[in-house]
Amino acid sequence: MRMPWRSGLACVAGGLLAALAPASCAALKSGLALPCVGSARPAEAQAAAERPAGADRSAEQPPRGGPPGAAGQETPRASAGAPGGSVGASADGAVEVTVQDAVLMAIEHNQELVVQRMTPAVVRTFEQEARGVFDPVLLGTFGYERERAEGLSSRGRLFEFSSHSLVGEVGVTRFLPTGTTVGLGATTEIADAGTGRQLVQSRLGLTVTQALLRGFGTGVNLANIRQARLDTLASEYELRGFSEAVVALVEQTCWDYVLAERQLEIYRQSVALAEEQANVIRERARAGTIPATDLTAAESELAFRRQDIVDAGSDREKARIRLLRLLNPPGDAGGVWNRQVRLLEKAALPDAPLDDVESHVQVALRMRPDLNQARLALQRGDLRLVETRGGLLPRMDLFITLGRSGYAESFSGSLKNQDDHRYDLLFGVSAEYPLGNHQARAAHERATVSRRQAEEAVRNLENLVQVDVRTAHVEAGRARDKVAAVAATRKLDEDKLRIEMEKFLAGRSSSFQVARAQRDLVRSQIAEVTTVVEHLKALVDLYRLEGSLLERRGISAPGAGPPKEQAYRR
Repeated sequence: MRMPWRSGLACVAGGLLAALAPASCAALKSGLALPCVGSARPAEAQAAAERPAGADRSAEQPPRGGPPGAAGQETPRASAGAPGGSVGASADGAVEVTVQDAVLMAIEHNQELVVQRMTPAVVRTFEQEARGVFDPVLLGTFGYERERAEGLSSRGRLFEFSSHSLVGEVGVTRFLPTGTTVGLGATTEIADAGTGRQLVQSRLGLTVTQALLRGFGTGVNLANIRQARLDTLASEYELRGFSEAVVALVEQTCWDYVLAERQLEIYRQSVALAEEQANVIRERARAGTIPATDLTAAESELAFRRQDIVDAGSDREKARIRLLRLLNPPGDAGGVWNRQVRLLEKAALPDAPLDDVESHVQVALRMRPDLNQARLALQRGDLRLVETRGGLLPRMDLFITLGRSGYAESFSGSLKNQDDHRYDLLFGVSAEYPLGNHQARAAHERATVSRRQAEEAVRNLENLVQVDVRTAHVEAGRARDKVAAVAATRKLDEDKLRIEMEKFLAGRSSSFQVARAQRDLVRSQIAEVTTVVEHLKALVDLYRLEGSLLERRGISAPGAGPPKEQAYRR
């Protein structure tokens, strides 16, 4: 039994209008009459959404210029340096995660981040290496000497003689940060001049050398250690910036995947409706109530929408592959790429409005990792100036050597036979200065110019931060404001399609006009969810550019604030 064409077309119209309800979920509080069922709020909007109406938003602001809206969040805290996360998997092996779960999984398993997390530990070894210059050095020498020679006797006659001796020396020396070198040593020599008797000489000595001009003071001698500390801090800021980039990329890829899935869903619904409409038109054409050309238009529209399904499926598959690479879920390496991904969130506009741009700028000037790295480079330039300024001075060292010796026919006797009458003392000043001193002058001039360059680089980065944050704030506001406009367009397209369907049922419209109205509605549905995703991605980009993305997502990482003055001091 065949369905009457009017009843069939009425079913098509009813099904099409019923299919509009899921699309309206993306509008999110934009004034649409259709409810938003099953939509999920992003983590950054939960605290604001749960706040009673009229509550004071200032209570949520973190102290000391922290990221706006970050204080009231109750998100789980992970660490970019010591990651933690959970993996959600369904019975069929698919990865089931929320956006927050995806972020935590990437923090733990993302291969690029795993590699980057090792950098601070590698750079920190240079601190230990720089401290090695102040390590005590243990010295030891042992030797044997034999000599055959001629001598002149007291009577003026030449005679041959032979001698041999053993020499042993042990000592310890250490260079101090003040520019002082201290050495303590003991020497023993056992000599036999061929007379059958041996003479043993033992000496204990102390040597102190103090730099008076070049190399004097802790500022110069600790410069390498302090620069190594700054390099370690810089690597931590670099890790933070890289972690924020990974988190931002994960979130944006998640929203791309949500968008691709929603687009595929919309296109599948449109194909189903186009198939139903084509069947109805085919029945009417057979009945002779409409010309056969209307069937050609309907089938052409059906083929066009099937092309959209192919493109949307390809977009979703590419987004799935990109997301799997970022998440790098544990399991069989070869089977990871075949796992499906199910995101347990839908694109939803945050309820909380954007904070004013000035608060975002102030956070960025405090938390941007690249800006803080530039500030560390400024401190590194200060250290280099101190180091090269000392090179302009001549080298002048005060030295003193004090020793006490003992002589006997045995080693133990030489140690006991040391008294105040057998000592040696040497003190004085040594000086050295290269004429022209071109090398030191060039190094100091280079350090001076580099210091000014680093200072200008900080100012330039501060300007770039202003531009980045303000531009991202404008983009986030544009996308948010556009949601309402696109939702209104979609609502008008719904009305237009409803009118065209009614006219078609009354015989006052063609299938071509109905198909065009359906195409306009699909386009507005896609535009609506796309605009919501654009806003969510713009928010992520704004938080990344201001340096607060990790804090907002409850992830702890080093480098959460600007470096202290003289950050190299601990």
